[in-house]
Amino acid sequence: MTRWLRPGMFLAIALSATLAAAACGGTTRSGSSNSGSGSQATGKANPNAALKTGLKISFLPKQVNNPYFTVADGGGKEAVTELKGEFKETGPSEASASSQVSYINTLSQQGTDVIVTSANDPNAICGALKQARTAKAKIVTYDSDTDPSCRDVFVNQATAQGIGESLTDALLKPMGGQGKYAIVSCGQTAENLNSWIKVQKEYTATKYPQAQIVDTVYAGEDQAKATQMATDLMNAHPDLTGLVGECTSSAPGVAQAVQDANKIGKVFTVGLGTPQSMKPYLAKGSSSAAILWNVENLGYLTAWTGAQLAEGKQFAASNDVSPDLSAIKYDASSKTLLLGPPLAITKDNVDKYSY
Repeated sequence: MTRWLRPGMFLAIALSATLAAAACGGTTRSGSSNSGSGSQATGKANPNAALKTGLKISFLPKQVNNPYFTVADGGGKEAVTELKGEFKETGPSEASASSQVSYINTLSQQGTDVIVTSANDPNAICGALKQARTAKAKIVTYDSDTDPSCRDVFVNQATAQGIGESLTDALLKPMGGQGKYAIVSCGQTAENLNSWIKVQKEYTATKYPQAQIVDTVYAGEDQAKATQMATDLMNAHPDLTGLVGECTSSAPGVAQAVQDANKIGKVFTVGLGTPQSMKPYLAKGSSSAAILWNVENLGYLTAWTGAQLAEGKQFAASNDVSPDLSAIKYDASSKTLLLGPPLAITKDNVDKYSY
């Protein structure tokens, strides 16, 4: 069975996010196999991977203290700890196109072996990443890719086609295959979000000709702003019957807007939401489904990937990383590892997932 976040860790994540909310700048967290703060080894690492100890692997998410990235980077920390490396998480408190550049430069100057990043913009950080590669750092992207020329490998959580189609089907089914809907996205330049939206537009036009996307707006990584934008969309389009929250902050945001407007059963929502954040909305019916993947395993696979690169190891077409991560496909032409297909989280299965 695929392993999700251990019970009790979600509470710790929520507390960490609360404590960090007052911070104005970026944040850095460190850990290694020799420190008391590392997660306990669970035997997930490939026993045949003879990797040197002490590899410095740093995670640079779009935004620190975002619960989604806290979970993903926690999976990365587990892998680094098992491989007896040095883990660090660092990055901006606010997600913007160029906010990650200074962190990349610092990590490069510190002699980091592997820089792992989820890009807020596919091009804005390319110059800094190329300089880091010149300084011998390996670059791995996860969640949201850069231009391929700027990194060594992209660890993709699921294909854009799979995510875009799953979101569309999950929304249009309760809408009866017709009607008007809008999208509340997050970062306007985020490559992953924009690739999903592109699929949603094309797929809606071909499979659901009686449905129409009337607008796409951008709330950043701000749940309250997503709620307000969803409310504004419902006011601007009184005949709107659907909303998509394109990221883990806008998914609960659009569902909250429907509840606030007393439009449950009249306006349907789906989104890219984490299970526990979406659970109350799934229970009340203001959200039909959340489309996601195993977030902790994404981080684990990404850290493993970085370690392989740092040691000059080659990826096979199919890679058995651990019992939880078997038959991981690698596409050599795009230098991409694929975690697997997206997962639909509903009121019927949400209790299986503890984060």
